[in-house]
Amino acid sequence: MTPPPARRRRSGADGSSPAHNLPRRGAIRRAQAITTYGVGSLIAVDHESFVVSGLDGADEQWRIDEAPRIYERRLARILGVEHFRLPPASDESSKDGLRVRRFPLMHSCPDCNELRRHRDFNPPPGRSVCGTCEADLVPSRFVIACEAGHLDEFPYWQWVHRAAGRATTTAGQCGGTLMLRTSGHSASLRSIRVSCSCGVPEVSMEGSFRKHALKDLGLRCRGTRPWLGTSVPAEGCSLTPRTLQRGSSAVWQPVLKSALSIPPWSDGRADPLAPYWDRLRELESRAEVEDRLKFVFGDDLPVPVDEVMALLAAEREEDLTGDEAPSFDHRYRALRNKEYERLRAGNDERERSREEQFICETPLGDTTVLDGIGITGPMLVKKLREVRALKAFTRVADPDSVSEANEAELSSTALSWLPAMEVRGEGVFLRLAEGRLADWESVTEVAERAKRIRAAHRRVMEHRASDPTQVQPSPATPRMVLLHTLAHVLINEWSLDAGYPAAALRERLYADEEMAGLLVYTATTDSAGSLGGLVAQGEPDRLASTIRSAIRRASWCSADPLCIEAEASGTGGSNMAACHACVMLPETSCEHNNTLLDRALLVGTPENPELGYFADILRQ
Repeated sequence: MTPPPARRRRSGADGSSPAHNLPRRGAIRRAQAITTYGVGSLIAVDHESFVVSGLDGADEQWRIDEAPRIYERRLARILGVEHFRLPPASDESSKDGLRVRRFPLMHSCPDCNELRRHRDFNPPPGRSVCGTCEADLVPSRFVIACEAGHLDEFPYWQWVHRAAGRATTTAGQCGGTLMLRTSGHSASLRSIRVSCSCGVPEVSMEGSFRKHALKDLGLRCRGTRPWLGTSVPAEGCSLTPRTLQRGSSAVWQPVLKSALSIPPWSDGRADPLAPYWDRLRELESRAEVEDRLKFVFGDDLPVPVDEVMALLAAEREEDLTGDEAPSFDHRYRALRNKEYERLRAGNDERERSREEQFICETPLGDTTVLDGIGITGPMLVKKLREVRALKAFTRVADPDSVSEANEAELSSTALSWLPAMEVRGEGVFLRLAEGRLADWESVTEVAERAKRIRAAHRRVMEHRASDPTQVQPSPATPRMVLLHTLAHVLINEWSLDAGYPAAALRERLYADEEMAGLLVYTATTDSAGSLGGLVAQGEPDRLASTIRSAIRRASWCSADPLCIEAEASGTGGSNMAACHACVMLPETSCEHNNTLLDRALLVGTPENPELGYFADILRQ
């Protein structure tokens, strides 16, 4: 999505100039600064292109009233920060915003066809036009990036001189001027022609996207990180970069981590203690904790000592024990496990305070109506808060297929915070009946279908990863694929029955050996957020009716019989019976990018109807 055009320079309330003197280049929403145009991403504004700058210096640049702090202790702990900050607001009263730098620097003029760095066109101050032709300059359509997150200019000089045997020498040694033109014969890369006035033959861009195209030129990644500025030295890198379209999603993919605010942290009372938790955890006795708090806050303690001791005990419950230090993935799974426990248990009215941000209740209706369809434990989440933090980002490789070492940093120095957004809404939580689930998982055909999905997903991750040995195991177990597909059909059903757009709902899956539940909740901060309509769908009678309707709707697809009989579908074959006509959702609603889905595990196949977990519904 391209942001709106740059706005006219504003004056202050008294007619004076704004506090800053940086030109404004469009506006984006706060959520986009986390999910779409975060640090290190490329953003197009009119006919110009920029890279969003790193967070170095953002503490001083982001005004606290425009980029307030937000707290979520459980998530901050595993991410190694004290707190989070909302990205600056972009409205008429804002004083500053996200900083950007021009990238790529290589531009072409559509009139004279010259291809050179932006400054070499001698544009007038504040404008991006050719100093000779007065035509708007066009940023390079192509950039190069590697799996380590580095980003650089496409090596046009080496590309056009490769036939002359000078591809590995320094650009510009021939003394000529690069030219770029389009033949107009087609929209393919073959029609994009690059030449040099030194007399080497003109070449096309065809073949530049081959995996080893730049390696064949003898080029290696230079380790440049333009989002961090020119003062930050390049990193050493032995990888071979890949050519990418400037607007490709592979240029920037966020690594997002999220957590629900659950008791005892969800009333916000402990927020003032955020900078001191690590010190407090080192103390053993209540007296030591009390002395430390009085040293910091005096006699006016923001939280009673007994509550602080309870919070410390709750945090230690989430500690993982073992001889080796737990990995990030293990700690993140422990965070999900605690959410699952709280969603199962709920919190009654006696546990709530006025500031409570998590309200989860048992439905008033008779839950036995769900026994016959394999669903149990529905809970009405009448109030929830989710914090989504931008931990890092990746390039070329998908975040699910890389190790932490391949995640690009948001700043050149360590920060005590990360950018994040918070979503407040409501949801419905439900679980699969454990006995029925165990019997279903023991069916050989069920395990075999999940095994095929898992193997295909593993191949996709290995193909995308720079080091296949570091690929994480695929999560595609039978119960995970079942829960994932069930969440999708429920979201589709509620989008039809309850009036929610599918993109306004989101899934949160809890699937491992000890968990088998899902949460569907409102995922936006607009008018589709928290109006009670979704919670009303969780009452047992209505939920049972919704599940039966969703399963019957999922039993057929307009692409059948091809869809239900598909041996593989989706990216790299990581789905089976799943397509956009039946169970796929908008990408913002899905935790796994519309992969690891199989409708047959819900409803069975024509040859084997008993394969489906909900086969009994279709027989009724």
